[in-house]
Amino acid sequence: MDASSIQISGSEIAGVSQDAQLEGERNFRLQFTRALILKTMTGSAEQTLWWQAGELLIGEVEQIEGELPDGPFVCERSDIDDNQYTYRNMIPIPLKSHGRIRLELHVRDRDVPLVVIGATIELVLRDTPKYIEHIRPDTIL
Repeated sequence: MDASSIQISGSEIAGVSQDAQLEGERNFRLQFTRALILKTMTGSAEQTLWWQAGELLIGEVEQIEGELPDGPFVCERSDIDDNQYTYRNMIPIPLKSHGRIRLELHVRDRDVPLVVIGATIELVLRDTPKYIEHIRPDTIL
Protein backbone atom coordinates (compact mmCIF):
# COMPACT_ATOMS: atom_id res chain seq x y z
CA MET A 1 0.00 0.00 0.00
CA ASP A 2 1.28 3.45 -0.86
CA ALA A 3 1.35 6.05 1.92
CA SER A 4 1.16 9.84 1.76
CA SER A 5 1.34 12.44 4.50
CA ILE A 6 1.84 16.17 4.87
CA GLN A 7 5.22 17.05 6.33
CA ILE A 8 4.50 19.97 8.67
CA SER A 9 8.00 21.42 8.93
CA GLY A 10 8.40 23.85 6.05
CA SER A 11 4.78 23.77 4.91
CA GLU A 12 3.50 27.25 4.02
CA ILE A 13 0.25 28.69 5.35
CA ALA A 14 -1.72 31.54 3.78
CA GLY A 15 -3.60 32.18 7.00
CA VAL A 16 -5.94 30.91 9.66
CA SER A 17 -9.51 31.89 10.37
CA GLN A 18 -12.41 31.04 12.59
CA ASP A 19 -16.06 31.46 11.81
CA ALA A 20 -19.33 30.88 13.61
CA GLN A 21 -22.25 28.95 12.17
CA LEU A 22 -25.86 29.98 12.70
CA GLU A 23 -26.21 27.54 15.63
CA GLY A 24 -23.24 29.18 17.39
CA GLU A 25 -20.82 26.40 16.40
CA ARG A 26 -17.30 27.68 15.78
CA ASN A 27 -15.05 26.32 13.05
CA PHE A 28 -11.32 26.78 12.46
CA ARG A 29 -9.63 26.81 9.07
CA LEU A 30 -5.89 26.49 8.36
CA GLN A 31 -5.21 27.36 4.70
CA PHE A 32 -2.15 25.71 3.13
CA THR A 33 -0.66 27.44 0.10
CA ARG A 34 2.11 24.88 -0.11
CA ALA A 35 1.63 21.75 2.00
CA LEU A 36 4.68 19.49 1.61
CA ILE A 37 3.56 15.93 0.85
CA LEU A 38 5.84 12.94 1.38
CA LYS A 39 4.86 9.88 -0.69
CA THR A 40 6.19 6.37 -0.08
CA MET A 41 5.57 3.46 -2.43
CA THR A 42 5.07 -0.06 -1.09
CA GLY A 43 8.28 -2.06 -1.14
CA SER A 44 10.48 0.93 -1.87
CA ALA A 45 12.89 2.71 0.45
CA GLU A 46 12.75 5.76 -1.81
CA GLN A 47 10.24 8.56 -1.39
CA THR A 48 9.04 11.54 -3.41
CA LEU A 49 8.28 15.05 -2.21
CA TRP A 50 5.35 17.02 -3.62
CA TRP A 51 3.40 20.16 -2.72
CA GLN A 52 -0.31 20.93 -2.88
CA ALA A 53 -2.76 23.58 -1.66
CA GLY A 54 -5.53 22.74 0.75
CA GLU A 55 -7.17 23.30 4.12
CA LEU A 56 -7.23 21.68 7.52
CA LEU A 57 -10.68 22.16 9.02
CA ILE A 58 -11.51 21.74 12.70
CA GLY A 59 -15.20 21.84 13.56
CA GLU A 60 -17.17 22.36 16.74
CA VAL A 61 -14.28 24.30 18.26
CA GLU A 62 -14.39 24.41 22.05
CA GLN A 63 -11.23 26.39 22.72
CA ILE A 64 -8.50 28.36 20.97
CA GLU A 65 -5.33 29.23 22.90
CA GLY A 66 -2.67 31.59 21.64
CA GLU A 67 -2.95 34.32 19.08
CA LEU A 68 -4.18 33.58 15.57
CA PRO A 69 -1.08 34.35 13.49
CA ASP A 70 -1.34 36.66 10.50
CA GLY A 71 -0.45 34.93 7.25
CA PRO A 72 1.51 34.03 5.40
CA PHE A 73 3.76 31.98 7.65
CA VAL A 74 5.79 28.76 7.74
CA CYS A 75 5.10 25.82 10.06
CA GLU A 76 7.86 24.56 12.36
CA ARG A 77 6.20 21.59 14.07
CA SER A 78 2.85 20.32 15.29
CA ASP A 79 0.93 17.68 17.19
CA ILE A 80 -2.53 16.58 16.11
CA ASP A 81 -4.36 14.50 18.69
CA ASP A 82 -7.14 12.50 17.04
CA ASN A 83 -8.81 10.57 19.84
CA GLN A 84 -6.18 8.02 20.95
CA TYR A 85 -3.74 8.79 18.08
CA THR A 86 -1.13 11.54 17.99
CA TYR A 87 0.31 12.65 14.65
CA ARG A 88 3.60 14.42 15.34
CA ASN A 89 4.88 16.81 12.65
CA MET A 90 2.68 15.19 10.00
CA ILE A 91 -0.90 14.92 8.76
CA PRO A 92 -1.97 11.59 7.26
CA ILE A 93 -3.69 11.62 3.87
CA PRO A 94 -6.63 11.15 3.96
CA LEU A 95 -7.77 12.58 7.30
CA LYS A 96 -11.40 12.89 8.36
CA SER A 97 -12.38 12.13 11.93
CA HIS A 98 -14.58 13.11 14.85
CA GLY A 99 -14.19 12.79 18.61
CA ARG A 100 -11.55 14.50 20.74
CA ILE A 101 -9.43 16.65 18.39
CA ARG A 102 -6.51 18.88 19.40
CA LEU A 103 -4.08 20.78 17.17
CA GLU A 104 -0.90 22.33 18.58
CA LEU A 105 0.85 24.34 15.87
CA HIS A 106 4.25 25.97 16.24
CA VAL A 107 4.97 28.71 13.72
CA ARG A 108 8.41 29.90 12.66
CA ASP A 109 9.57 33.03 14.60
CA ARG A 110 6.80 32.76 17.24
CA ASP A 111 7.32 31.64 20.83
CA VAL A 112 3.75 30.70 21.73
CA PRO A 113 2.01 27.85 19.89
CA LEU A 114 -1.54 28.00 18.58
CA VAL A 115 -3.75 25.35 20.20
CA VAL A 116 -7.20 24.50 18.84
CA ILE A 117 -9.52 21.97 20.51
CA GLY A 118 -12.60 20.72 18.71
CA ALA A 119 -14.74 17.71 17.82
CA THR A 120 -14.07 17.14 14.09
CA ILE A 121 -11.10 17.36 11.75
CA GLU A 122 -10.82 17.10 7.98
CA LEU A 123 -8.03 17.62 5.48
CA VAL A 124 -9.21 18.92 2.11
CA LEU A 125 -6.60 19.11 -0.67
CA ARG A 126 -7.17 21.21 -3.81
CA ASP A 127 -5.82 21.14 -7.32
CA THR A 128 -3.16 18.69 -8.48
CA PRO A 129 -0.04 17.80 -6.45
CA LYS A 130 3.17 19.31 -7.90
CA TYR A 131 6.39 17.26 -7.92
CA ILE A 132 9.42 18.69 -6.07
CA GLU A 133 12.03 15.94 -5.80
CA HIS A 134 12.93 12.26 -5.46
CA ILE A 135 14.36 11.32 -2.05
CA ARG A 136 16.84 8.43 -1.99
CA PRO A 137 17.46 6.45 1.26
CA ASP A 138 20.86 8.07 1.82
CA THR A 139 19.19 11.52 1.95
CA ILE A 140 16.24 10.65 4.24
CA LEU A 141 16.52 12.46 7.54
